[in-house]
Amino acid sequence: MARDGGCGQRGGVFELAEFACPTIDQLEAAMLDGVPVEMPVTHRFTPGLYIREISIPAGTLLTSALHWTEHPFVISKGRIEVVSETEGRVVYEAPHTGITKPGTRRALYALTDTIWTTFHATDETDVEKICATILGPHENPLLPDSFTPAYSQSFPRI
Repeated sequence: MARDGGCGQRGGVFELAEFACPTIDQLEAAMLDGVPVEMPVTHRFTPGLYIREISIPAGTLLTSALHWTEHPFVISKGRIEVVSETEGRVVYEAPHTGITKPGTRRALYALTDTIWTTFHATDETDVEKICATILGPHENPLLPDSFTPAYSQSFPRI
């Protein structure tokens, strides 16, 4: 679940690259004591395309789902720090367009209010079915069985 604060904050200054958690699983576990953050998700469809837009408030620390597909993303507003095995440590600033590679899972920190949009080629219009094909399950052994990540709350579980 996205949390405001948690592992890596020191004196109000955040350096995601210096967080004390060596894995995203450990970061998620450290975030359990944080305050949940609302991150509205907007779903849009055009013929052959699913568009998923998330609004991330400044100061939000979050982790992403495991991505199964290669797809473009756009940062249309804001600055966000990202750490992943596929990207390393980067700061994306709007306007920015990138490509998510299969197997990507990210830790992110919104330096300012950020809008992150992904684009997925599909004729499907059922978000539950789309998410079952584009996002992979990731079991974090450090979290309680009852934990539901925030990224999964924008669509029903299959």
